[in-house]
Amino acid sequence: MRRSVLLPVLLLTLATATPAGAAPPPRAAPVTLAAAPVQVYGAWHCGNDFCTWGTVRTVTEFDSQNHWLVDRGDGRPSVNLAVLSFVNPLALLHQTTDASTLDGVPRGITPEIVGYFTSRGVRVMLSIGGITYTDDWDAALAENPTLLGQRAAAVASRLGVGIEIDYEQNTGPNLAGLQSFIDAYRAVHPYDATGARPEARLTIDVAAGDRWLIDLNRKATADWLRTDAPVLDYANAMVSARPVSASTAQASWQEHVDGKPQYSPPVPPLAPAKFSGGLYLAYGGKPLPECVDYATSVQRAAAPYVQTVAPKGAGVTAGMLGFMFWAAERPSTRGIGTVPPNTCEGGAGAGATALAVPVPMPALRQS
Repeated sequence: MRRSVLLPVLLLTLATATPAGAAPPPRAAPVTLAAAPVQVYGAWHCGNDFCTWGTVRTVTEFDSQNHWLVDRGDGRPSVNLAVLSFVNPLALLHQTTDASTLDGVPRGITPEIVGYFTSRGVRVMLSIGGITYTDDWDAALAENPTLLGQRAAAVASRLGVGIEIDYEQNTGPNLAGLQSFIDAYRAVHPYDATGARPEARLTIDVAAGDRWLIDLNRKATADWLRTDAPVLDYANAMVSARPVSASTAQASWQEHVDGKPQYSPPVPPLAPAKFSGGLYLAYGGKPLPECVDYATSVQRAAAPYVQTVAPKGAGVTAGMLGFMFWAAERPSTRGIGTVPPNTCEGGAGAGATALAVPVPMPALRQS
């Protein structure tokens, strides 16, 4: 019995052994992913009154507080996108006019302020919502989501801007209502892959990773951010509760790329070319490297990941679209913001140079 077992083993060993002197099989060459260009490099902008935009401002005064956005020090803008934040969705639906709002739009969001950016090649969008207006999103979507979409489209046409959906309802979001809003908007401004029409740009905010705003993220990823049948242009993975390291930010963004197959129902993977990553530009009473020191900033450390992250089931090209920064001027009643002397030419502006950010924003990768 012992001999009958050993003989086949010996024959198998001889048959599969590498002959003496033979070279080992060649190893596969490591795959190096080409770095995708950073196409989205923008800042949410909260105005001078903590994201309400309730006061009309002159261009001269606005420039005195925000010049770094349109001049990184050599005459070129520091960003290629400004997202003016926020429009109250319920006020927009009702076309409210009061001390701080005109026909549903904050009085500080004027054609002159939009032109301040667009005349320099910086794309402008309006963000509808924000965490403060979550209940108003719910109320507007319950009342008449189609009319809300039509009125958002009308404002986009009048100002020549795009629209961002920032609906931060974590529990039971009105997804049917939001679908109606999107359908109504797209009936006026169809999806435009070229990006040539600013008002056709329609985006959505999702959480930093896949573990908050789960229902919204699942719906957006499955139905609105597909590369084969796109409805929305892209998503912004928002900032976390506080500034984090590059590795922590990347772990959150990777959740979008991977999806959450273990959830019931699962969250599908999101193509890297269909989202940007959010980072803090201003937080608290001390300037952040994102604003003042690109060499030590999170965006510099995270750029290799952002430009090379591989798709994991959705999309075919590597690399996210880029970065979004929270937030310009005065995002909070506490903190220094990005006003003089704490302006951001040395952080975001230097990053625009180092990353060769195109101004104006080009047509975005679609897959």
